[in-house]
Formats: sequence, C-alpha cells, structure tokens
Amino acid sequence: MNTEHQYIIGLLFILMFANCFSQSKTFTNPLLPSGADPYSTYYNGYYYYTHTLQDKLVLWKTKNLANIAAAESKIIWTPPEGTMYSKDIWAPEFHIIDNKWYVYFAADDGNNENHRMYVLENDNEDPFQGEWDFKGKVAAWPDRWAIDGNVFTYEDERYMIWSGWEGHTNGQQNIYIAKMKNPWTIEGKRVLISEPTYVWEKQGDLDDEENPPHVNVNEGPQYLEHNGEIFIVYSANGCWTDYYSLGLLSFKGEDILDPGSWIKHNKPIFKKSEENSVYAPGHNSFFKSPDDSEDWILYHANSRPGEGCGTRRSPRMQKIKWNEDGTPNLGTPVSAKTILEIPTLK
Repeated sequence: MNTEHQYIIGLLFILMFANCFSQSKTFTNPLLPSGADPYSTYYNGYYYYTHTLQDKLVLWKTKNLANIAAAESKIIWTPPEGTMYSKDIWAPEFHIIDNKWYVYFAADDGNNENHRMYVLENDNEDPFQGEWDFKGKVAAWPDRWAIDGNVFTYEDERYMIWSGWEGHTNGQQNIYIAKMKNPWTIEGKRVLISEPTYVWEKQGDLDDEENPPHVNVNEGPQYLEHNGEIFIVYSANGCWTDYYSLGLLSFKGEDILDPGSWIKHNKPIFKKSEENSVYAPGHNSFFKSPDDSEDWILYHANSRPGEGCGTRRSPRMQKIKWNEDGTPNLGTPVSAKTILEIPTLK
C-alpha cells in the first residue's frame, strides 16, 4: 500500500468518524415511524421513554432521546385477559415517587365507555428489574370515564390531572384535577378546571367559525412549572382532525383546586404547520436536557393531512423558549428536514 492510498484511507476514516459524531449530536424528527402519546422520565443519566401500544406497556432506556430507535427496550407488563383493564391501553406515564417507580395508564375491557385509569408500582431502583405490582384503579368521585392521567407535586402535596366525561356518555371531554392520598388513591372529589369553549377547541376539520362541527375535546393535560409559574398544557380538538393542537391554562390564584384559579389562554400555543408538513400536533409531555439548562417538548404528530388517530402518529421533540410574561413559547412544529441539536449533555 503506497502513501497516497494510506492517506486516502485515513481521510475516509476521519470523514466516517466525523459523520458519526455529527449524527450523534444532531437529529431530525420524527424520532420513530410510529408512537402516540410519548412520555419520558430522566433518571440517573438515562431517559426512560414510553408511548401508547394498546395491548402492553413497554419501556425504552437511552442516554440520548434522539436515538430512541436504537434504545434498549423491555415489555414490563401485559394485562391479564378478561379484566376491565385488558384492552385499549392508552397514554402510559412513568413517574418516580418516594423512591419507587409508578406507571399510570388508561385501559378498558374493549368498551370505550369503561375507560378508567390504573397504576402499577415497582420498588426497584432500576425499572427494568424487579416486579411491577398492579395497585388498582385510580378513580375520583364521581367515578366516570377517565384517561390521560398526569401526576405532579405542588407545595408538598400530590395531585392528578386527567381528561374525563361529566356523565356516563361521550358528550365532551374536560380537564379535571384532584388531590391524591397516596400514589394510587385520589382523595376527595374531582374538580373541573377546563372544558372546550373556544372554536379552535371544537373545530373539527371544517374551518367554519359560525357553524363548527360537534367536536368537544380537552385531553392529555401536562403539568409545567417555570420560575415559580404554574401551567397546564393540554390537547384540544379531536385527535382524528388536523386541528388537534395544544392549549394553555395558567395558575393565577392561591388554591390549586379552585377552578377560578385557572386562566385559559384564548388561542392555541402549538398547532399544525402546513408549511412544515406537520399535522395534528398534540398529546405532549415535557422534559429537561441532561444538564438541566434546556426545556423540551415531546409530542406526536402526523406528516400528512387526514391521517387521524392511527399508527401514523409519530413522536417528535424540539426545544422550547419562554415569553417575557413567563408563559411557555413552544414555537412552530419543525419539519422533518430541520436538523436539530440534541439536548445539551452534562
């Protein structure tokens, strides 16, 4: 091998290494071809990620959430047959509470009217190890249809927010909040803090402000705190429409269980971008970069109009900013061609 050949081979190795390094530091959306209702928990240097799979609970583990496609994964629970929670498992979330792992999810027996929220517990520090024990149904009074539970702590008290029906029929979905006695038990009555009121929350696929179709959905609530300000970001409209989007509630009172303490913003804060070929962005969660300096949104969306609530919803993420008034600025959903830097590492 002559010197010229050695130089060329060496250069190729350098280029290959540089390309791999570049790819490891940047990414493009979507993160996976499919995966609705994405959620992640950062713990001990790893992201633990999950999304809706309908018939089981799966957990992914990775140091780089942008590389979730190559992450280690494990089925941590498959429901027993013939129960009220055997089917239609939606929107799982993994939380660490009092040094134990909990996963909250909604499920039914094949009849959507029976959707309720449930929780599993694992006392092993590593959620890929240990046993996941079924703790039961998480229900408030009155016990009604419920999905999309999100748990948070405020002033040393634990609360759950979720989407539910007022009665026993599917008239509209509202956002409720309740205090928790422990990680698997709601204490007291549920409190209504948001229901669809604006056209953009019940628009359907017809851009007709005078005669909007009958779509009344508030769902997927997510607690968000920044510099002492408290927010709930929620999904509005039907997931089967291209107008699925994110709305914002701001906590402006003293009692978090007082409906009057929550102020709804009159416009969506995150919506479709036809220019970027992103449709029906919604059911999000939030996470911090490993160095704790950046705030990111994790959400699902479609790449084409009319793709609805099926398996074409794919997980995506992008960094968010903050407005001068303290509210979150989620920006515009970026296109699949946009090259983004990964969350800043420690």
